[in-house]
Amino acid sequence: MKRKLALILLLCFSMMLVLTGCGSKATDKADDKGTTAPASAPADTSWQEIKEKGYFVVGLDDAFPPMGFREEGTHEIVGFDIDLAKEAAKRMGVEVKFQPVIWDTVIEELNSGNIDVIWNGLTITEDRKKKIAFTKPYTEDKQIIVVQKNSKINSKKDLAGKTVGLQAESSAMDALKKDEATYKSIGKLVEFASNDEALLDLKAGRLDAVVVDEVVGRYYIAKKPGDYRVLTEHFGKEEFGVGVRKGDKTFLAELEKTLDAMKADGTAANISRKWFGEDIIK
Repeated sequence: MKRKLALILLLCFSMMLVLTGCGSKATDKADDKGTTAPASAPADTSWQEIKEKGYFVVGLDDAFPPMGFREEGTHEIVGFDIDLAKEAAKRMGVEVKFQPVIWDTVIEELNSGNIDVIWNGLTITEDRKKKIAFTKPYTEDKQIIVVQKNSKINSKKDLAGKTVGLQAESSAMDALKKDEATYKSIGKLVEFASNDEALLDLKAGRLDAVVVDEVVGRYYIAKKPGDYRVLTEHFGKEEFGVGVRKGDKTFLAELEKTLDAMKADGTAANISRKWFGEDIIK
């Protein structure tokens, strides 16, 4: 009886050793200090995925001239950023598709995968950098104040109690809020889906002023020089970059390399001269 009991105990002990050995193989490899090493992050395949599908999708506001807008008559999407994106895609060996979106949802559209890049006069801000990644800046801009040609508004102080328009979720709002005194003095702030809607309301007299990107504001003013005037004061300079998802590092690196080459060989400068009459490439 004692011999059988000893044999049973020996078998149980042997099985415990086997199970312990199997368990150690199933766990992550431990380091010398006995801690478990974390599993490595999956490799970023974003550029490979773009190559495999053969194109990347640019999200844009198609009423943002001269960066990206519908050409009168043809309704084709054209513009400064459009030409840059087409040239970059050509050099990268893929196609580019343009997807108009509601601007105040553009970052959500990017991060949900509905578009691959935001390339449409996108201002680099600290808040946006928390949500998406950017290329290096490729040009500069500033937020200007546009009023009617015969308006009595001549400075920021004159905006006190007035009705001011701007595009929803645009950098114009961020720039305006930074000027706390002016922001608090405004009587009413009206947000629009696009800059052209805001400028049309200004022309109609429903607004007293519009805060807008200089590249857009001056484009409209050049088309209708008798309707608008730009104040000397503005809300500070800013930089434009191309936005991609934070995890798309290989795609961003390839895009950055291509943009650098376009700057170096003068192609980007030539595109700039086509739309602005001068080289504004940073």
